[in-house]
Amino acid sequence: MADFSPYRALLGSRLRAQLTYRRSFALDVLGSVAIGVLEFAEVYVIFSSITVLGELDFVGAAVLFAFANIAFSLADMVVGHLDTLPRYIRTGTLDAFLLRPLPVLAQLITSDIQLRRLGRTCFAIVILALALVAAPIDWTFALLALAVLTPITGALIFAALFVCAAALQFWLVEGGEFANAFTYGGSYAASYPTSIFTLPMRVLFTFVVPAAFTAYLPTLVLLDLAGPALTPSALGLFAPLAAAVIWVVALLGWRAGLRHYTGTGS
Repeated sequence: MADFSPYRALLGSRLRAQLTYRRSFALDVLGSVAIGVLEFAEVYVIFSSITVLGELDFVGAAVLFAFANIAFSLADMVVGHLDTLPRYIRTGTLDAFLLRPLPVLAQLITSDIQLRRLGRTCFAIVILALALVAAPIDWTFALLALAVLTPITGALIFAALFVCAAALQFWLVEGGEFANAFTYGGSYAASYPTSIFTLPMRVLFTFVVPAAFTAYLPTLVLLDLAGPALTPSALGLFAPLAAAVIWVVALLGWRAGLRHYTGTGS
């Protein structure tokens, strides 16, 4: 049976460190809430001029926004700090992780959980609750299960994208911004109806960077909407499969990247 005590020790020390300065922690949480409020204000401003965007009205767009933000903020909280890997590679800090008898990826993930990002998650949960009450959904057990699973599968997809982006750094090293285009760019794309994009972009954010599976496609299923050509709403039922596939790609890429790494002194 796997011994998780080293991970619990690492995680516990990081969480205690973040809660030591409670006033700063509270301000950080409020700051992350403000980010969520500003992003939702952008959606509100758009719908002050139009009534429908990509098949979704304001309530539908709020459901989409909430799903995407819960998923991304959870992934960003747990694995978002993997984008610091280039600094670890340049300074040689990664070598210290390699010396420990634990998987490097697990050590990196437990090294810096960002609890302050919970504020954005909580704001999105409130928006989701209000939007689901207002939305014309004929609730069934299957739809209820989909509403519960969507933020979880979405977070898994975004987490896998962070791992993919980190794996690329073993070759790029200074290509953090290029990799971030797929993680933070995917988050931005997930907050809006994929149908408003051109066909190539729609294919990119559905079958290459599966951002559409984090929120848009499940939202179509919940609201009983058909969806655009090539990305029908039925694909929303395959979000767990999309999460599994992207995690296989992420772990294979991470393993290949770690084998490619030769240390800063070589």
